[in-house]
Amino acid sequence: MFTDWSEALEAESLPLDPTTPQQHAAATRATARRSYDHHDLTLLLDALGLPTDPDTITTLLPLIPETGDHPVTNTPAPVPAPALSAFEAMALSMHTNGDSDQKIREATGLNATELSNLIATQAGMPREATAPAAIDVPVTPLPVSTPVQELLDWAAAHPAAAVRNRATRISTDLAELTERRDTEAAQRQAEEKVARIKADLERAQEELRTVKAVTRTTAAATATSRTGSGSGRTREELAAIRTWARAHGHQVADLGMVPKRIQEAYDTAHRAPARKAG
Repeated sequence: MFTDWSEALEAESLPLDPTTPQQHAAATRATARRSYDHHDLTLLLDALGLPTDPDTITTLLPLIPETGDHPVTNTPAPVPAPALSAFEAMALSMHTNGDSDQKIREATGLNATELSNLIATQAGMPREATAPAAIDVPVTPLPVSTPVQELLDWAAAHPAAAVRNRATRISTDLAELTERRDTEAAQRQAEEKVARIKADLERAQEELRTVKAVTRTTAAATATSRTGSGSGRTREELAAIRTWARAHGHQVADLGMVPKRIQEAYDTAHRAPARKAG
């Protein structure tokens, strides 16, 4: 316990995880000894979150090796990186801040391979090999096999960001191809269904026209054969009645029904007379 109240208040104001100026100084000196030049020193200090003001840089410049080589260590020295562009420097800064690879690519315009190689170069790791040129072969829409899915699962869990990014791109491409295949198949089925419906409709219309034509022909034949419908007489009989009626002063039309009284008069005139009993 504190015996002096002033000491207790002073201790209470101290941070839980202090970073002393001595620690900052030691880190900056170690960084300077592993830098190639002024530009490289500034980038390393910024990546580590250490001060990069002109006074600090000027103080550390004498600590940079004159040959530009790193001190001899148990690990091979990284290949000196070429001068960075503004976008590459921004990408490194965002990577140090913990931003995702996708966010970095959207902000800088770098692709996955360029970003992976940039990070690997700055960390002294081998650059990713350039992917071989794609072979133009016909793509057959086949379902993803189990070995392919297992390979994608392995790549998605890989510690290297470049491998994970590639797995994501492949999975996205496969999903897009699958969706397009299914969409085109559904469109073909719909077009075939419409064609079948149109053909059925045309056949039904042709059958309807045939039925209507037969119905009209039958009705006309029936009307022709039964012009005197209602009287029970044939056309020839009606013609004879009209001729007799005109000859005996009756007025009858050339077409249509013959009045019943004229038919009865005709029948009476042509009925055979009855014989008188002996």
